[in-house]
Amino acid sequence: MNKTRIAVAGAGYIGQAHMGVLLQSPGCELAAVVDPSPSARALADKAGVPLYASLEALIETDRPDGVVLATPNQLHVPHAELCVRAGLPMLLEKPIAPTVEEGRALVRLAEERNARILIGHHRAHSPIMAKAREVVQSGALGRLVSVMGSALFVKPDHYYVDAPWRREPGAGPILLNMIHEVHNLRMLCGEIIAVQAFASDAVRGFAVEDTVAINLRFASGALGTFMLSDTAASPRSWEQTSQENKAYPTYEDEDCYVIAGTDGSLSIPTMRLKTYPRAEDRSWWKPFEVGVVGMIREDPIMHQMEHFGAVVRGEVQPLVSARDGLVNLEITEAIGKAAKTGRVVELQQR
Repeated sequence: MNKTRIAVAGAGYIGQAHMGVLLQSPGCELAAVVDPSPSARALADKAGVPLYASLEALIETDRPDGVVLATPNQLHVPHAELCVRAGLPMLLEKPIAPTVEEGRALVRLAEERNARILIGHHRAHSPIMAKAREVVQSGALGRLVSVMGSALFVKPDHYYVDAPWRREPGAGPILLNMIHEVHNLRMLCGEIIAVQAFASDAVRGFAVEDTVAINLRFASGALGTFMLSDTAASPRSWEQTSQENKAYPTYEDEDCYVIAGTDGSLSIPTMRLKTYPRAEDRSWWKPFEVGVVGMIREDPIMHQMEHFGAVVRGEVQPLVSARDGLVNLEITEAIGKAAKTGRVVELQQR
């Protein structure tokens, strides 16, 4: 069987991660690298594939079956529009666009052209997340009541020295990190219909927040709380608990989500499950049945690439559609707005 030929546009950190899984993929292969920077030449040569300075040159010279757009955020929309008009399926890294307005325009174009777009929320392809969602949807927890989540970590000082734009409006952990959590929470708990938030820059003193406390209301009636900070010395983040990205030290006894229902609770990613054996005996004086849900830990970026190959071949619909990516961006922007105004921000129910 011929492998599906995938080009990678953008040879930065995440682009190199996509290149790495393509070089190991059973169903896809790296067709080319697209990046105008001089450093990209060595990466393309090492992978044994051609290098193009632009998407236009790639499409005109050696059109692949699909393309990964791992270019800077401000280029997502023009690059995606180019691919849509060329009829080229794409894996578009998150966020779908720098702003909701631009994202809505891109979604309209994509839907008009029946474009095949997978948005790069790679945690959606995590076997841990798939198993957690299965437990929630099985009814083992009863009716969903609440979720407590956290993304608490420390970005080192050089992170801001190396790229001073990260200190300015348009950066900050709400826009850079929370969008990952938003998609996870939607997968696990359903649609988010309202948010409120407090933000603080007390530790770093930058023009953007370093810590945020967020409240969430879900369409089901469940409520959520989420603590976000890039200056909190804590391992309670997905990267430091899931063991999926080997670049991060991990702590097997820590969780970053706890989902509670009327009959039980699930801690993620340790997958510790506590349930009442009989619904009629629910009481804080009664003991739980305690167990650990069996699951596997594998690289979600690898699973995402195999799924993208199937999207390119027309075998499946994207697990994370362009409209999903837009909803994630809308919720993330709403959290930023709530933090600035001190008001509850309602979201359109879908």
